Amino acid sequence: MAFERFKKLDLDPLIARQPATPRDSARQMVLHRDTHVIEHRIFRDIHEYFRPGDALVINNTKVFPAKLFAHKPTGGKVEVLLVRPTENAHTWAVLTRDYKEGIALDFGNGLSARVLGKTQANEAILEFNSDDILPFCDEHGSMPLPQYIEKARKHDGMSASIDTDKERYQTVYAKYKGSIAAPTAGFHFTQELLQKIQNKGVKICYITLHVGWGTFKPLRGEPQEHKMLAELGEISPETAKILNEVRATGSRVFSCGTTSTRTLESFTDENHITHPGKKWTDLFIYPGYRFKAIDCLITNFHFPDSTPLCMTSAFAGEDFIYEAYLQAIEKKYRFYSFGDSMLIL
Repeated sequence: MAFERFKKLDLDPLIARQPATPRDSARQMVLHRDTHVIEHRIFRDIHEYFRPGDALVINNTKVFPAKLFAHKPTGGKVEVLLVRPTENAHTWAVLTRDYKEGIALDFGNGLSARVLGKTQANEAILEFNSDDILPFCDEHGSMPLPQYIEKARKHDGMSASIDTDKERYQTVYAKYKGSIAAPTAGFHFTQELLQKIQNKGVKICYITLHVGWGTFKPLRGEPQEHKMLAELGEISPETAKILNEVRATGSRVFSCGTTSTRTLESFTDENHITHPGKKWTDLFIYPGYRFKAIDCLITNFHFPDSTPLCMTSAFAGEDFIYEAYLQAIEKKYRFYSFGDSMLIL
């Protein structure tokens, strides 16, 4: 089994229940691939690692309150996580543990749906009585926090703060609604820090990848046997032009997060040319992959059986990442979505 030694690490006590406050006060581990040196810094110092002419790529997708609750005709309560709209009007693919084809669900405030069937990915298809349910989600939905955070909070007797989660389970530059999970590597940026980086002569570029549940679907075997679920990504002509110019001058591309990286690698050819466009990508990056688009990676500390850990290991080497995890445990770094940061140079 892949990454078996990571699974033996005791990471549960290090799960971050809440984000760092202020955002840029999170710790940052800096990994130098050329020398195998590891530094321990604070995220606000990240500007020191950029050089004039570099590019920073960030994902401006926005998480929407995709978790809803409904009642069955019997009165039982059902939790529904909206995944994505389908090609048919009024219908969404959703995740729910309480599945029964044909059943009617009442979400309250005039919204109802009927269960039509299932997708090949085992998602339920709901047909709503409205063709635009996002306003309902904004008013009545909850942010789809990872279950391990909710579980850890419950274990510690912590109550959820809906308003705080709606603000903090989101990057400061989030713009386009469509994700059911946040591109968490960007949580630590503030507008002031981004401005400081830009003032240094760094070009800040935006891509969009709407994050689905496939990003967090755990491995159940060897990486080459895993199938990623497709997610919708987009790169503008302006971003593609900037990135190609940056590479042509010999400067570096910093990718913030595994979602930005998957998008860049999906739109960049073997000649290291990034092409603009919009498409679904099911690219899965694991050790052995040859990167075409990025030079440096900003990421978090990931689950042992996760696809983001596969990508991180592909970029820095599994042994080096394992060494980093051992140091993170020793120094009590905070792990996962609300946790501390890692910069791989």
